[in-house]
Amino acid sequence: MPTWRVRDFHDDDLDQAIHIWDQSREGGEPAFSAAEVVSLARAGHPALVAVVQQDVVGMAASKVEGDRAWLAMFALDARWRNRGIGSALLAELEKKLRSAGVHRIASLVSEGAAGFRAMTNSGYRPRTDLTYFEKVQELDPADFDVLEHVGGRLLPPGGWDAMAGMRREKDVIERRVVLPISHHEQAERHGVLPPKAIVLFGPPGTGKTSFAKAIASRLNWPFVELFPSRLAAASPDGLAASLREVFAELEELDDLVLFIDEVEEIAGTRSSPAVGAAHGVTNELLKLIPGFREHDHRLLVCATNSVSSLDPAFLRPGRFDYLIPVGPPDPPARRAIWSRYLGPARGNVDLDLLVERTELFTPADIEFAARQGAQTAFERDVLHELGDLATTDEYLQAIADTRPTLTAEAITEFERDIDAYTRL
Repeated sequence: MPTWRVRDFHDDDLDQAIHIWDQSREGGEPAFSAAEVVSLARAGHPALVAVVQQDVVGMAASKVEGDRAWLAMFALDARWRNRGIGSALLAELEKKLRSAGVHRIASLVSEGAAGFRAMTNSGYRPRTDLTYFEKVQELDPADFDVLEHVGGRLLPPGGWDAMAGMRREKDVIERRVVLPISHHEQAERHGVLPPKAIVLFGPPGTGKTSFAKAIASRLNWPFVELFPSRLAAASPDGLAASLREVFAELEELDDLVLFIDEVEEIAGTRSSPAVGAAHGVTNELLKLIPGFREHDHRLLVCATNSVSSLDPAFLRPGRFDYLIPVGPPDPPARRAIWSRYLGPARGNVDLDLLVERTELFTPADIEFAARQGAQTAFERDVLHELGDLATTDEYLQAIADTRPTLTAEAITEFERDIDAYTRL
């Protein structure tokens, strides 16, 4: 039977090492990539291979950080497992690490993966009180520079699911916007064109910005928000020049959700005769939108509190695919918002009553009322040593003391806008 031996890793071992690394992935995706392992080995971090004659049948590589080391790679050829090679690799690697001043050796190994048994047999203690977190940034390094310059970012996943309630709006946006973009091939097969630009309209504070961010989170695309007021101050040549400069920079991004809030500031109804700075800014934006729409993985989301004040040319179908109303939080949404801010007091109050009494409240209004109720209970606890949590009556008083952002007149106007402008 051929014998095996353990020696240092050489660059000539790379191809065979990658082959056994691929085998090791069958038990789960390793925490370190092959490229990272090779880079560590070439940088002088301890790395060993087990060889039979000239064939590499196992490899162990590490990453040293002070007195701690990570087992960056542990892989064994399937034909040579359960022969003591894994334990020998670990023992030799530990000697090297000890000589480098390492006292703690850690590893992330999927149960059943190569090395799991060897580590167990070698005295490694599994830690079940830790959770492995990972964040994968899929942007090109150059894209990060662009995003940083324009104030954009990648939003964490889960933003779409966190949008509780608002079922009507979520359903429309999911079907009309998200699905055609995320299922591009199926959409193409049915002749459905993914949207490139949408308008969200509704009263202030109803969650239009939150929806734009949730879309970006759902698609895992970078999110960039343009503020008209900041653009106006960004260039000595004025707002129109700033728009051109920003749109030119954004050309470098492959994927993008571009959000413009209060778009009426730069796309309001143009005066007659067609003169003045406002007219020029609107014209500039009208010129920029078609170029933006030429890219497949781009979505322009504009939001406005006053859709009726937007220039009619700005709203035509050739520029915007959908005009979607976003109304006040419905009862399920209000319930979710209250639950988020009640905290420990949730089980102490009549949640149904709080939802009923906040019909015209925006999410920000509910947050304010919830904090006021909690503050009342806190002061009662500190000043009078009454440790009970906030009661329903205290939250109802906070609701009564909160001036709602929305009014019946604003809702009536919004309903008229729904009839006049909605395009789904």
